[in-house]
Amino acid sequence: MRYALIVLWMLLCSVTSAIAQVSIGIGLPNVSIGINLPLFPELVPVPGYPVYYAPRLNSNYFFYDGMYWVYQGDNWYASSWYNGPWGLVGPEVVPLFILRIPVRYYRYPPVYFRGWRADAPPRWGEHWGHEWEQRRSGWDRWNRSAAPAPAPLPTYQRQYSGDRYPRVEQQQALHSQNYRYQPRDTVVRQHYKEQGIQRAPAPSQPKRQAEPQQRSPKPQAIERSTPPSPPQQGGPAVPRSQPPQAAERVQRPAPPPQGGPAVQRQGPPPQGAVPREPPPRAVPREPPPPRASQKNIPQDRGALQEPRRTQGQEKDRKKGEERDQDRNR
Repeated sequence: MRYALIVLWMLLCSVTSAIAQVSIGIGLPNVSIGINLPLFPELVPVPGYPVYYAPRLNSNYFFYDGMYWVYQGDNWYASSWYNGPWGLVGPEVVPLFILRIPVRYYRYPPVYFRGWRADAPPRWGEHWGHEWEQRRSGWDRWNRSAAPAPAPLPTYQRQYSGDRYPRVEQQQALHSQNYRYQPRDTVVRQHYKEQGIQRAPAPSQPKRQAEPQQRSPKPQAIERSTPPSPPQQGGPAVPRSQPPQAAERVQRPAPPPQGGPAVQRQGPPPQGAVPREPPPRAVPREPPPPRASQKNIPQDRGALQEPRRTQGQEKDRKKGEERDQDRNR
């Protein structure tokens, strides 16, 4: 008898913990609800709601906030993959926009939906009781013009059908790698956290090199690869590759003085050497007088041109000639 009481107490504790787990959030995805989809279903948005529904399925099948939702057998189930496995969701934590889906979008409605308005949500307060109505007060009142945008569909799951449908341990990794949407609903976020589903990280950027990049040399330090320009006529050419100090040591001959040969400069005599006397400087010759051109030579080469006289001298000359003529008479 005592052993039977202990077993009964253990069973009651397990049932209580299961109920507590359902009331907290979505249960573990280990429930089979009889839905077997061979392909990714066709999903159509519900007008004015952030929800999709499956018009071609004979099931109350929806998609909201990154997860699939099914209402079957008086219970809600959820999964991150289109064909399960499914986790049980308690009535106290079903997302509000799932509760607000109009009756007409339930493709397999239960019997107690009959008589309810097709453009209004189901009467969950009547079905789940007054206590639930008090806990979820205001669930059917919201600003219809401010509904959030629907979450993107995880279309990557189309390539996993039939025998390629992944196991539970593979689903979480594939979902994290291919679906980057971050859920808004608290229940969905909690489910993601418990299942270890995280948003795929963004591609990492290459690390920057720790060492600073070498700066390009200044234009003055760049050696010119172009050939040197030809030397100018009349002067010695100094190679460009020669450093400035070597260029200064190149002796340039001084220009020759006018009228004489060029004298080459000599550097200081080396130590211990006897200085040589400089050679005598050549005396410049006087240039010959310029030759008169034939046009400037007078016809009478023997006669010298008389200097020009003033008017007084010309009068005196005439008077003297007249005197000479008088005397000769």
